[in-house]
Amino acid sequence: MRVVQINSFGNLSTGSVMRSEDGRYRDEGCETWMFWGRGVPGRDERAVNFNNKANLCADILSTRLFGRPGFHSKAVTRKLLARLDEIDPDVVHLHNIHGYYVNIEMLFEWLASHRCQVKWTLHDCWAFTGHCAHFTYVKCAQWMSHCAYEEPCCQLSTYPKTFSKRSCATSFEDKKRIFNQVPAERMTLITPSQWLADLVKQSFLSKYPVEVRHNEIDRTVFKPTRSAFREEQGLEGRFVVLGVASTWTERKGLEDFVRLSRELDGECAIVLVGLSKRQIRGLPQGVLGLGRTGSPRELAGIYTTADVFFNPTREDNYPTVNLEAEACGTPVVTYDTGGCRETVRLLGSRVISSFSEAVDAIAEMKGRGLPC
Repeated sequence: MRVVQINSFGNLSTGSVMRSEDGRYRDEGCETWMFWGRGVPGRDERAVNFNNKANLCADILSTRLFGRPGFHSKAVTRKLLARLDEIDPDVVHLHNIHGYYVNIEMLFEWLASHRCQVKWTLHDCWAFTGHCAHFTYVKCAQWMSHCAYEEPCCQLSTYPKTFSKRSCATSFEDKKRIFNQVPAERMTLITPSQWLADLVKQSFLSKYPVEVRHNEIDRTVFKPTRSAFREEQGLEGRFVVLGVASTWTERKGLEDFVRLSRELDGECAIVLVGLSKRQIRGLPQGVLGLGRTGSPRELAGIYTTADVFFNPTREDNYPTVNLEAEACGTPVVTYDTGGCRETVRLLGSRVISSFSEAVDAIAEMKGRGLPC
């Protein structure tokens, strides 16, 4: 069986999921190909970054000016479809098809006219909105009927950012038409959480079967790991509260760590991993900010040395950082949003609904001397 996967990135979180799926397909005896549009360069003809910098910049600019994310990148999409014609896959497994790299109308016309089975892993909500990838933070429900119909989209300034106020409603209508071209018996949607699966069933994609498949982590890497991190950072004897994100945005809750630094006493230390240089410069005194780690094993050592992992994300489908922290033996405090509740399994971890509850939970853990 020939299987092709398509994703925005060849690395980062969704790229890791794609590569994990590639390994699973290979174990089943399949011939596999991976195509992506951003991030790491390609490895060979079976692992290809088919985009280029000029097209990426042009797509971003077109989206900024005219909106319509996913409706640009025609030239590189023709190249991708030519490769699909050559491969003649039995299965096309989609991941994120947003990200300034592919034309969704051309792609789905090809999928609708070919015999292949389509699997589509949804890593966010973009597939069934007119613009945004997430909407729970702003409490928007227009996606259930018609985006930007009753009132204008309030998230045009968020990814994928645009100055076009009219494109959201049109994109919603076109995505509904385009994605529903593939017969229900030939396309299965995959979500990392039951929470996202429930949303899909309320959207214009409701005719398709949905399979919940929780994202996994590499437990040969994320496990209790000895580290000199405390000694190197001068944190001996401190109660360490850790936060980790691949990209720290407002919805990831960075501001809550700033607030937390004012609530905790001097025996506590806050450590944040994954910050930009600009974000590090803006941190208050007493918060240790770090960029991305050099390797997953280094990150496992930091998880292990922490006393509690705090994840104040405002919206997330299935945050694997919670899984990574727990796998390293560190309890998690996380907001009850999106699929977060589905990630918490360790005795001592807490799912909370407000910042004040988070402060109380962390103080309680410190008072009880958790985890050791």
